[in-house]
Amino acid sequence: MSITVINTSEQPEFANSPKKQGFQFPAEWAKHEATWLSWPHKEASWPGKLETIYKPYCEFIKIVATGEKVRINVKDGAMKAFAVSELEKVNADLNQIEFYFNESNDAWCRDHGPAFVVKGNEKAVVDWGYNAWGGKYPPYDLDDVIPTKIAKHFNLPLFTPDIVMEGGSVEFNGAGTILTSTACLLNENRNPHLNKEQIETYLKEFYGAEQILWVGDGIVGDDTDGHIDDITRFVNEDTVLTVLESNPLDENHLLLQENYDALKKMTLPDGRPLNIVKLPMPSPVIFEDTRLPASYANFYIANAAVIVPIFNDVNDQKALDIIQGCFPDRPVVGINSVDIIWGLGSFHCLSQQEPAV
Repeated sequence: MSITVINTSEQPEFANSPKKQGFQFPAEWAKHEATWLSWPHKEASWPGKLETIYKPYCEFIKIVATGEKVRINVKDGAMKAFAVSELEKVNADLNQIEFYFNESNDAWCRDHGPAFVVKGNEKAVVDWGYNAWGGKYPPYDLDDVIPTKIAKHFNLPLFTPDIVMEGGSVEFNGAGTILTSTACLLNENRNPHLNKEQIETYLKEFYGAEQILWVGDGIVGDDTDGHIDDITRFVNEDTVLTVLESNPLDENHLLLQENYDALKKMTLPDGRPLNIVKLPMPSPVIFEDTRLPASYANFYIANAAVIVPIFNDVNDQKALDIIQGCFPDRPVVGINSVDIIWGLGSFHCLSQQEPAV
C-alpha cells in the first residue's frame, strides 16, 4: 500500500504544511467517524488497580459506541479476546467496535494517537513526535509510531512535523483558535530547541490554526506538566469551561485563579472576548499519599454524549449540570473515575476522535 509522507520540518516556510494545503483540526464536538483508544495493559500505570479500571473503561466505550465506531489498538489476538470479554460484561455493541493490531506501550491515546486533520471530504494524519511527557515513562517507541501505522492502514496522507506534541496539551474551537499552556509546551523536556514563537508556528501550520492563546500552569498531580484538557475546554467557538478551586488553602486555588484571570483578557481573532463558564473542582483525590489530577474538565465529547469523570464527590452533580448547560444537543453522562484517575488521566486522556468527512 502506498502512502504519501510529507515532512516539512526542514522547510522554515512550511510550504507543504496541512494549513498551506487547506487542512484543519476540527473541534471535538464536530461529528466523529470514530473514537480511537489503546487498550490499557500497563500495570505500572495503575499499580495494584489495573483490573479495576476495565469496568468504567468499558462503560465509556459502550456509551461512545452508541453514536460512532470505536477503534481500539491491541497487541495481539489474546489482548483482543480479553477486551471483547470485558466489553461483553457491560453489553457494549461489538458491531460498533473494531480492533487494530497496533501494539502500544500505554493507554493514553489522546497523546500518542493520530491527529486527524480534514479538508472538505479529505482526511490526513499528523504524526507528532511523542516522548512520554518529557521522557518520564520509557519505553514509548511503540506509542510513537501508532499514528503512522494508522495512516498507512487507511492509506491517508501523513504529515510528520518531527517535534514533540501531545493531544492533551492543545484545545480547539474549530474556528482557528488553539488554547494551550506554557507549563507544558514551553517545558524544556519537550522541544528545547524551539522558542514560543516557533512552537506557535508549528501549531498553526500543522493544525490549520490562526491564533494561539496561552494559560499558565496545570493542576497539582498532573504528570504531563500541565495539559490544558485538565484545566480549560472549549464548548463552542467562543465559550470555554474552566475549573476553579474555591478553597483558598488548596494548592490549585491560586494557579487556577491566575488562569481564569488570563482567560478574561483573551480575545478571538475578530476581537470577541471569550465567554467563560466556571466549573468546580472535586475535593482532593488522594491515593497512597499521592494527590491525583482529578478534574471534571477531562470530559470527552462523543457524538452520542459528553462523558465526564466523576469522583464520588459533593461537586459531581453540580459539575454535570454545568456541563449539560453547555451541551444542549447531547446528554451529559458521569462515569466513576476514582480508579482510572490513579493512572493520572481520565476519559479525554484515553481517547482521540477521528472526524467524519
